Amino acid sequence: MIVEPDQDVVAVLLRSLPPGSQSVTTLDRARAWLTQHPDEYVVVVGPGVGTPDALALCDTLRTNHPTVSVALVREQLTTEVLTAAMQAGARDVILSGSPDALAAAVTRAYELHVALRGPGGASHVGKVITVWSPKGGVGKTTMSVNLGLALAEGGARKVCLVDLDLAFGDVAITMQLFPTHSIEHAIGSENSVDANLLDGLLTRHQDSLMILAAPSHPDVRDRVSPTLVSQVLRTLKETFDYVVVDTAPTFDEQTLTALDETDELVIVATLDVPTLKNVKVALETLDMLNIAPDRRHLLLNRADDEVGISPERVEGILGMRPVTQVTTSIDVAASTNSGQPIVSKNPQHATSAAIIGLASRLSGHDIQPPSGSQPSHVALDGAHAGPAGRGRLLRKRR
Repeated sequence: MIVEPDQDVVAVLLRSLPPGSQSVTTLDRARAWLTQHPDEYVVVVGPGVGTPDALALCDTLRTNHPTVSVALVREQLTTEVLTAAMQAGARDVILSGSPDALAAAVTRAYELHVALRGPGGASHVGKVITVWSPKGGVGKTTMSVNLGLALAEGGARKVCLVDLDLAFGDVAITMQLFPTHSIEHAIGSENSVDANLLDGLLTRHQDSLMILAAPSHPDVRDRVSPTLVSQVLRTLKETFDYVVVDTAPTFDEQTLTALDETDELVIVATLDVPTLKNVKVALETLDMLNIAPDRRHLLLNRADDEVGISPERVEGILGMRPVTQVTTSIDVAASTNSGQPIVSKNPQHATSAAIIGLASRLSGHDIQPPSGSQPSHVALDGAHAGPAGRGRLLRKRR
């Protein structure tokens, strides 16, 4: 994780860090993030953070998070800074503009983390990516399915797609799957959720994507407790590289819990006034609840010029710049109806390229479509949006 207010500096530092590394702008957000993510192993403090504040963080982590290393990046290395950093507990002090030295420091931090936690202590931790919209009918499930397939890269990475639209989930039918088990079969197991339990509830798609289906009947929704949702997502993170969550277009308890467990939040909107109004109100609610304040990604679906609302106007309305646009295409509907999502059926399609571009942004991996594809409407905002601290949502709501 990087702590640095200057996003240009963040972009440079990220080149020396492993794929999927995150950034926050303040030390307060760094402390909050570490509280929620105990498996982080290194904090890179950029030159934009003052030395006294950086040393205070080192001193705090030395006692509160002893398995987390701190690497200080400074514009100048002086004897005074090196001495103070050593006394505060910093693992490395690196001169700005030394990418190889920073990469080596991160590697040493991971090795130390594994050694301190003991054999098997450094457990695998994946990333939860939630796809959400406050309004139905915007193509949220289509985007979730295709995003999951893009992240999986044909089996190169382990991805699980969770359908948390518990009343009217369509993930399984969209992929022409007929699961014998769903999240419904985990009800009552809140205190015993583990990888073995969930493995028996998953359905495999032909493209190596695993699916945790929604219940087959709407009346089951209220029996899926927020605690179960939380335990399921946390357990899946220990097994899968990415957990993509398709949610209901509501702020119900289950969706709020999923949002609280989210590492990256994709908000889907279409270019019509009612949807944009709902998204604006939803963003204000997310701000009030401190949900993913620096980890939101706006995806504009069916973003056609003819509708009369430009991406620039969307940014003016929402105060949030779209990172990806997907234009209307009959091919997307046809592929969905055939049970072959567009990313699988035609990876060279413009819609596929846009979703693959979003997957690259979210994962930190350069996911390449097959040769000959032409990227279209991807990553309008090239800056990396890092995570920020988040409070426990349900406690705040109480």
